[in-house]
Amino acid sequence: MITPAFDLSQDPEYLILSIRVPYTRTSEFDLYVDGTDFKFFAKPYFLRLTLPGRIVEDGREKAKFDIDKGLFILRVPKETAGEHFEGLQMLTSLLAPKGSRSAKPLVEDLSSGCSESVGDEEEEDEEDFDWQVEQEVYTEQSEEELKAQQKYGFGNQRSGVFARLQEELSDVIDIKNPEGTTAAERRQGRLEAEASAFSPDHYLADFFEDDEIKGLLKFKPWWAKLSPSTEQEEEAAVSFTDDEKEQLRKFTNRSYLLDKTSRHQAWLSLVDILLAHCYEVRATEGEHSVESPWTIRKLSGTLCWLETYVSLQEVLVSFGRRVLCFPLYRHFALVSAALADTTKILQTGRACVLKCLLDVHKVFRENEPAYILNDLYITDYCVWIQRVKSNKVTAFAEMLQKASLRKEDLELELEELEEAATMVAEEEGASESAPISRGVCSGASSDSSGSSASSDESEESEAEGQGCTESSTRGGGGGGGGERSKDSPPQPQPTSTASPIPQEPPSTLPSAERKVDALPSASQGTRQLIQELGERVAEELKISQDSSCKAERSCSQLSSTEAKTEASGSGGSSGTLLELRPQRNPLLIVQPRDDPDDSDFLS
Repeated sequence: MITPAFDLSQDPEYLILSIRVPYTRTSEFDLYVDGTDFKFFAKPYFLRLTLPGRIVEDGREKAKFDIDKGLFILRVPKETAGEHFEGLQMLTSLLAPKGSRSAKPLVEDLSSGCSESVGDEEEEDEEDFDWQVEQEVYTEQSEEELKAQQKYGFGNQRSGVFARLQEELSDVIDIKNPEGTTAAERRQGRLEAEASAFSPDHYLADFFEDDEIKGLLKFKPWWAKLSPSTEQEEEAAVSFTDDEKEQLRKFTNRSYLLDKTSRHQAWLSLVDILLAHCYEVRATEGEHSVESPWTIRKLSGTLCWLETYVSLQEVLVSFGRRVLCFPLYRHFALVSAALADTTKILQTGRACVLKCLLDVHKVFRENEPAYILNDLYITDYCVWIQRVKSNKVTAFAEMLQKASLRKEDLELELEELEEAATMVAEEEGASESAPISRGVCSGASSDSSGSSASSDESEESEAEGQGCTESSTRGGGGGGGGERSKDSPPQPQPTSTASPIPQEPPSTLPSAERKVDALPSASQGTRQLIQELGERVAEELKISQDSSCKAERSCSQLSSTEAKTEASGSGGSSGTLLELRPQRNPLLIVQPRDDPDDSDFLS
């Protein structure tokens, strides 16, 4: 027989069952209603449900079949009008046959009355559970006895699993030999691995450069809009997708023999798994990636090290340390956010918890080695949480809300690292700002002094240039090299590259600067042309007595101007006097001005 897809809902007077049975005939339906038992048969489908409340068949029931969708909708009246049926979303628990909810051994033959009494005793035991772990006196045990007791999985009920899965062992958990490792050895190995994996540089980088962290903290997961509510409001707020409902129907209903200590450890491991799930949802902003299976199992000590916790504080410390050691974003604020999210999920109710567990189950189911963790933990949690009373989830949420986690609890010296890094950052900022301020002040003073010195030197250089021009124009000192020509432009002396004397203003330097730059690399033909021009000027010009006298006076004025320039240069800045280099400038030709005295030089 095939178990059909089904869904249950309710109103104050009726229980509504929607059963999908395509490719069936309407004449082949068969229904059975008796108190909490409901049976439906339509070849080849068969559905048997154990309901949380009683229904009756009194003629008010109604049925409708949609042939196109293959959907059968049945409305059955409640025995007590207005009664609320709890747990209609827990499809796996509804599939259990009557009497199987008890934790009786399978080999015992008990009547239905005994079964009900056993179930009542179990419920009373759960009601009396006060979250206090019984302490036992330590007794020495042999090594063989210790190894024989190494168990793991949901409620520490599994063993020998990894002995058959050696190839997948390293891809799933971090323990090399889980079958022969005690709980104390697992914890010690986990703490050592966390201490060696912690990176102060990575932590401080996320601590100071926290722009991405702030964006993740602003993210609102789907459970953020839910509010702590009653069972009725919870069922209306939390809805399951078709894939999730299908997965719930595939789960095999099981009974779990858990004593008080095992139940306590099961709750603590559930919180550990939910914390890892909440971090992963926030870190990926609700969009799972290929790294999601690794992140969830790596942050959970239960899944990665098969850890069995004793107290809630141990769970929080373990999760906080692993968040700051392994994932991409390592910030303490993300630890606090995951803790608040987990509290909100538990406050919302078991339907919200079940939806989160189904999400983890899907993530692991789609990853090749991680599916083993579904068999060890997640599947059992999905089945077990459906049987838990809602008040148990609420009570545990209150405990988690009162819990607190501080940085010093993680024993990673986080506050010392932050203080040292802050001091270093402040010192670097002060050292960088001091040279800048000094450089600005010294630069301003040097600019002011340099501007005054350059103005003085420019004035003296202009005087010197005028003297040179006057001396060249009025009779420049013998030889063809000092003669003037109307056809050639003036050629100023080149400056030394090592001389710190500032250049003359652009107004006093004509386009001849470009020619001065070209003189050192001039060709032999250019030099020969200049010499020929000088010879032609010497042949055409005759120097008279008057011109020679004027030339002497010009030379004396030039020498006095040069002396002043040298004195000012030596008394001022570290400037040097420009030297004439006749070997690089064989001929200095000055363009004459339109002066009335030029007629004295012409014959």
